[in-house]
Amino acid sequence: MLKVENIDLFYGASQALRKVSLEVNMGEVTSLMGRNGVGKTSTLRGVVGQHPISSGTITWEGEDISSLGASDRARRGIAVIPQGRDIFPLLTVEENLKTGFACLPRSERKIDEEIFDLFPVLKDMLGRRGGDLSGGQQQQLAIGRALVTKPRLLVLDEPTEGIQPSIIKDIARVISMLRDKGGMAILLVEQYFEFARDLADRFAVMDRGEIVLEGLKKDMQESVVRKYLTV
Repeated sequence: MLKVENIDLFYGASQALRKVSLEVNMGEVTSLMGRNGVGKTSTLRGVVGQHPISSGTITWEGEDISSLGASDRARRGIAVIPQGRDIFPLLTVEENLKTGFACLPRSERKIDEEIFDLFPVLKDMLGRRGGDLSGGQQQQLAIGRALVTKPRLLVLDEPTEGIQPSIIKDIARVISMLRDKGGMAILLVEQYFEFARDLADRFAVMDRGEIVLEGLKKDMQESVVRKYLTV
């Protein structure tokens, strides 16, 4: 279980997050929603250790990881798929996948066949350079690379951005399958309401660096949530 409690985060003198709290349980998807610029990505950066928090606590599997760096969190089973994918365009698909080995013991450094079951296109394109793939294929590669690390917490930052509808359906299917296996907690940052709603077990909505709505999906009032997603 991931538990974020009352975290503040600053970029210089500018405060990006104010007392943000949320939780992500094993076998569940927590969807973090909100407009651009309200603090969703900053929350993710705080969770995965890409930017330090100034106060509050982040607890993962019962351990306070607030002061750990990103590499130490990765070794504890936390993987992130960043906005924009950040694959290596000059490396092959296989080489991109193998960059996930860095946080694994040598004995576990292999690409599980399950990744190719989830994304068959990756197996067909192992020798192709990442930069030659379409945007949707690059997103599948980014998710595959994260799964190579054998995460127990998977963090996705707007995985539908700039992706064709058919690939969005594939990504939704994969997220559902990973959730239903029960051995992974998933934090999904998303602006596309229908995608986030359909996958969510829990939801949290941000505005101006704060959580303004949160709860179980069954308690979600769509009209209220949508108010915070429209410009």
